[in-house]
Amino acid sequence: MNAPRISRPREPGLFARAPNLERYRVAGGGLTLVALAPGDSLQVIDLEGRQPCELLALAASGHSALADWALKASPACGFIAERLADGSVQAQRLVQALRRRGIDPRQLPDAASLWDQDTPAGHSRHFVASDDVLVIVAAPAGPTSVDRQYRPSELRLWVTRANPSSLLLPALPEPLGELLDEFTLKPGTAHSYTVGKGQYVQVLDVAGRQCSDFVALDRRALDRGLELDLDQTVTRTLNGSAYPAPGLFSKFFDRQMQPMLEVVQDTVGRHDSFALACAARYYESHGYFGHDNCSDNLSRVLAAHGVAARSGWPAINFFFNTRVDAHQQMTLDEPWSRPGDYVLLRAMTDLLCGSTSCPDDIDPANGWNPTDIHVRLYSDKERFSIAMSTRTTADADPILTRESAFHSRTRAMTGSFVDYRNWWLPLRYDGYGAIEEYLGCRERVAVMDLTALRKFDITGPDAEALLQYCLTRDVRRLAVGQVVYSAMCHEHGGMLDDGTLLRMGQDNFRWICGEDFAGTWLREQAQALGMKVWIKSASEQIHNLAVQGPMSRDLLKQMVWTPAGQPSLENLGWFRFLVGRLDGYDGCPLMISRTGYTGELGYEVWCHPDDAGQVWDRIWALGQPLGVVPLGLEALDMLRIEAGLIFAGYEFSDQTDPFEAGIGFSVPLKSKTDDFIGRDALLRRSAHPAHKLVGLHLSGNEGAHHGDPVYRGRAQVGVITSACRSPLLASNIALCRVDVACADPGTVLEIGKVDGLQKRISATVSAAIFYDPDKSRVRS
Repeated sequence: MNAPRISRPREPGLFARAPNLERYRVAGGGLTLVALAPGDSLQVIDLEGRQPCELLALAASGHSALADWALKASPACGFIAERLADGSVQAQRLVQALRRRGIDPRQLPDAASLWDQDTPAGHSRHFVASDDVLVIVAAPAGPTSVDRQYRPSELRLWVTRANPSSLLLPALPEPLGELLDEFTLKPGTAHSYTVGKGQYVQVLDVAGRQCSDFVALDRRALDRGLELDLDQTVTRTLNGSAYPAPGLFSKFFDRQMQPMLEVVQDTVGRHDSFALACAARYYESHGYFGHDNCSDNLSRVLAAHGVAARSGWPAINFFFNTRVDAHQQMTLDEPWSRPGDYVLLRAMTDLLCGSTSCPDDIDPANGWNPTDIHVRLYSDKERFSIAMSTRTTADADPILTRESAFHSRTRAMTGSFVDYRNWWLPLRYDGYGAIEEYLGCRERVAVMDLTALRKFDITGPDAEALLQYCLTRDVRRLAVGQVVYSAMCHEHGGMLDDGTLLRMGQDNFRWICGEDFAGTWLREQAQALGMKVWIKSASEQIHNLAVQGPMSRDLLKQMVWTPAGQPSLENLGWFRFLVGRLDGYDGCPLMISRTGYTGELGYEVWCHPDDAGQVWDRIWALGQPLGVVPLGLEALDMLRIEAGLIFAGYEFSDQTDPFEAGIGFSVPLKSKTDDFIGRDALLRRSAHPAHKLVGLHLSGNEGAHHGDPVYRGRAQVGVITSACRSPLLASNIALCRVDVACADPGTVLEIGKVDGLQKRISATVSAAIFYDPDKSRVRS
């Protein structure tokens, strides 16, 4: 007889639901404080390797407890004391936590070093507390020059509790600032509360995969007898959204078009902001009569404020995973939220709010198991950065959108920023606009913040062997000082990422790409092969500008000093780099690579964040006589489409191989004899290609958009990957992935608009490079 079939999906994002397990992050250059009780165990893990670690263990009396763990204090371990005294927000919070426990942070004993600086990735140490002990763990870091390859990285702490809570709920994360109030909502309950203009509301999912309906009404209007609450149609219209879709708007409005709420931070990214809170009728239609529901719960708690009851409340349903299919039908699934995820809102007027913890246990809406929601209120004096979050892997800590070290300069020139791969980058600049920025790059010189590129330092005796196996290019042919563009593929031939590889030395490389997961993936391959190599994240310590255009060399040669052993800026070859300094021997370190993403002569300037301000100022000052312009993402998109340069999520994905993406030149299957990941699949795909990336010249003045279908007769034969109106060609152009049978230059195809049949735009196939196809300008 067959055993019952059991559902046991792998759910790495819910690790924090383990009742006895807690996980903490120690950022590179940061500190983390953890309290342990007798029997609790602590595991300290060096995730990337080669990261020093200091640990201070304090007994309840404030004296050192290091001897209990056979650790020896050292006066050389002074990072913890230095960090606590630096006045940063993190230091202030840790100082307050120590003082609450009666410990003077100025009289701390010496810490201990847990290991030397040559640890492999994943190295760890394990300790068990015999008494109550307070532990501070530090990941020491100091200034690191852009040309050096030591990079501070994070540590991970795993705490296993000997006597875990019986509630099976994770511990709440630390507050974001000074609290005005906080409360917990049990499943099937609601709570009403008031929020003043400028104050903040944080709605937290305690255990993950739990929804929370939220409503807000204008308190001043209520005093006049008017119920002005969040209006979904007005909000959608003013935000320029044609149809309801999962997610949040940046601002929410009432029916009089007055702003009520601003979304400040969101660590999930998927919510329902267009449907009703669950109502009695929903449960009754499924045969669950008298079931708790959020609409009735909200009506109940708002009644005391004179708000009329409603059978179904229009609400923002935080964390609710609604999907809308191609036929505008709504479906649902388990939420994306993980333990501790939250949304932070700022009130734009005085509000009466209501929040719930949804009781739905008859479908996947709350992961089949309703749990707690926690709400925190913060003062209007707090200042929180506007940010979303991403995770490198499903179980990774969320990383909020960051500002580059050039942000103070770009912010003074524009307020139009977009979250580009978890960094705030300018979309366009005030007083310029995309066309002027585009022309400035084509005709003169432009400067752009490209800090969002991910950087990984790969070092060690097996560095070359690892990269030879993981990249499509022949890394063995790469000389010191040289750069090569390469693809990074999965076993099935689909692309993981593309990027440029710099050879810094015999066993030293730097991989520049767009995908955070690339570092994790490289580390996984190295571990599987047993290689002696380190892959260190360097994105936080290396920020960069692109200086592009026919006058870029004239600009940079005035400010880049190079020692005798390095090429001068004037003599730097295409896809080469140099290590120099700003203005002279004593200037800050710089790396300059002759690379770019515009199809023009251009360079990228790499520096430490501490030096970013002076680097930007120098470039901007020297560029004035040359007509320098700032360059935003809108203009960059036009430039790179004209040059036939591909973009992740548009021209390629894990379902697209390098040949289909138009970069088959990066896969030297004949000359590279060494095996590499995806080689067998790419041999098959190259022999029997199904699609090809081509260019399209559109007739007339109507444009195409990413995702538009491309037809030959009634049959769809391709899809638009990128499109723009080319200022240079004075026409609309597009990149298109098309069936190989329709890829010959001169073939006439049609781009489907409306429903694909009622309206067609004629287009002629060309090469995928519209501007300077022989690369004479970038080589000049």
